[in-house]
Amino acid sequence: MNQTILGIDIGSTKICTIIADIKDGVPHVIGTGIHKSQGLKKGAITNIELASRAIKSAINDAKRVAGTNFSKAIVSISGVYTKSINSSGIVNIPNSEIGIKEINRVMQTALYNATIPNEYEVLHVLPYNFKVDDQDFIDDPLGMSGNRLEVFVHIVTAQRSSLGNLKKAVKAAGVEIENIVLSAYASAIAVLNDDEKELGVACIDMGGSTCDLMVHAGNSIKYNDFLGVGSNHITNDLSMALRTPLSAAERVKVEYGSLNKHQDSGGDLIELPIIGDETSTHQVSLEVVHNVIYARVEETLMILAKSLEKSMLKEHLGAGVVLTGGMVKLDGIRELAGAIFSHMPVRIARPLEIDGLFENLRDPSYATAIGLILYGAGRFTNYEIDSEKKIRFKTEKFHEEGGSIPPLLSTPEIKESPRNSSLTPPAESKSAADIKHDLSKIAEIQKSKKEGPNPFTKFWQWLTQLF
Repeated sequence: MNQTILGIDIGSTKICTIIADIKDGVPHVIGTGIHKSQGLKKGAITNIELASRAIKSAINDAKRVAGTNFSKAIVSISGVYTKSINSSGIVNIPNSEIGIKEINRVMQTALYNATIPNEYEVLHVLPYNFKVDDQDFIDDPLGMSGNRLEVFVHIVTAQRSSLGNLKKAVKAAGVEIENIVLSAYASAIAVLNDDEKELGVACIDMGGSTCDLMVHAGNSIKYNDFLGVGSNHITNDLSMALRTPLSAAERVKVEYGSLNKHQDSGGDLIELPIIGDETSTHQVSLEVVHNVIYARVEETLMILAKSLEKSMLKEHLGAGVVLTGGMVKLDGIRELAGAIFSHMPVRIARPLEIDGLFENLRDPSYATAIGLILYGAGRFTNYEIDSEKKIRFKTEKFHEEGGSIPPLLSTPEIKESPRNSSLTPPAESKSAADIKHDLSKIAEIQKSKKEGPNPFTKFWQWLTQLF
């Protein structure tokens, strides 16, 4: 099965678009476009018109390179919009065999049991543990036998108003949204390997104005958090401390940014323009530059370490911490992170290699954009209810092409009980069309008896009018 997908990473410093052809689940990059972010602050849209203009420019650049067209896109959303909760659900298995229908039903039950505020909308329902009868820690219950299926899920929700602003900005750029994916989730898809997922790992995407934390423990995502601090804050700190314009501070960060203090650099001086009077310059010690950068990065990592403690999952992270995003290009950040995260293993991660990947995209700062393409190619968790209220599973393409399991199922609409949101949803009932068909058959049988006037036929005609 071949398709062309567009991934749009709406970041706080840049908009990155990637177009890829997907053939048998394998992506091949054919176009990319990058544009400076506008109308966004700390990952949140503050000006729809400016944001849509930047998105459109990045899309047009990618179109020119790819020479192809498309109508739908997979879009990232910042963690600033989101709130997450965990939930669980239990269902009985009537025929003692677990299929996609039963997995969908138990995930719907877990979603139904969750207390979600009215102003929030569900983005992802991610199961991290299944239980069949009394057997716990089931990776994949599909095809197993059992009388009872239980699931524990991590639910990611987003503010309805902020989600609407994101959709408006993308639609104004001329593209329909096929799916919305949490940026931290996309980054985790792009950088984590199977061993790390198995052992348990925390993935942290350190971007321009935000840091997104996601814990992959068990079979899927179990915790996520957001911090509104990034590498742009280092630039701001340098600008204020060195009394130099932001452009000069950014250049200093890129050229001299290091967390390793060199013994011979203490007396080194650099010339910088003075803010408000760029015709004049003054000299600044590299030691001051180092101290400013170190203080900001240390504080950021310490806040993230506290968030990891708050997750209560630190003891389950056998693979430690994986860092990605533009901020990890700072020299010495791995060593500092290793000291702050209680000497847990720390890895600096680049995105997974994709066929046709442009050289400039082989960089940690493009992890989210590449993760969106991999998500579109089917590299998500085993099961998931996505932002379009559909259940997705890794083998869906195979089954759509003639396998024994039904194709992608739409999620039925769930209405929360006003009295008790923890009640299990009502059992599935026959549709009106099915009832009408059954009644029709019965009426034909009765008619065939030819026993004079048949009151049942009149009754059937009345019922069919109702349906």
